[in-house]
Amino acid sequence: MGKWERLQRVGRTLSRAAARRKPQTPGLPSLILVTDPKRTPDPIALAKRLPRGCGLIYRAFGAPKAGKTARKLGRIAARRGLMLLIGADAVRVRGQAGVHLPERMAHHAKRLKAGRPGFLVTAAAHSLPAIIRARRAGADAVLISPVFESRSPSAGQPLGPCRLAALIRAGRMPAYALGGITTKNAPRLLGAGAVGLAGVEAFAAALEAKT
Repeated sequence: MGKWERLQRVGRTLSRAAARRKPQTPGLPSLILVTDPKRTPDPIALAKRLPRGCGLIYRAFGAPKAGKTARKLGRIAARRGLMLLIGADAVRVRGQAGVHLPERMAHHAKRLKAGRPGFLVTAAAHSLPAIIRARRAGADAVLISPVFESRSPSAGQPLGPCRLAALIRAGRMPAYALGGITTKNAPRLLGAGAVGLAGVEAFAAALEAKT
């Protein structure tokens, strides 16, 4: 079994367990690949390898030609059945399923969803107050990070599986685990209450190694 398949197995186990709990948001993917201009420089190639049903968050962070890349990702997502969420700093494109917001912009969730049935809004969260704000603002799910030690320049002290589980219980909304997740440590998150896994470099590497 390859690295991507092992991540999928953990993600699906989390997703099935989450489906039996409340609150829940139907249709959330069990795995989300999160892009970054420096750590995943070719999001187009990664999107072409993502299996149907997976999530993809495109974060441009001011990258040149972000609009062009977003439009290409929209076409790929529509063709391959991916759930494409565009970061708040990129343009809206055909084929996107929703928007991913940084923690400071979570309060825009309800406005973005207005008049768009099925439009998903996720938000980054690094603390319980941030999770609560996202829930009250109408976000569908949060990405809680960093769970493990991460190479992200903005990553803080790792939460660890136990603290992650406590945040999810207290936050009372669908949550993804993000930050430093690999095929080796992903099984440690079983039972934490997450609806799935999200990742950047390790997910990209596992996807690129997928046969």
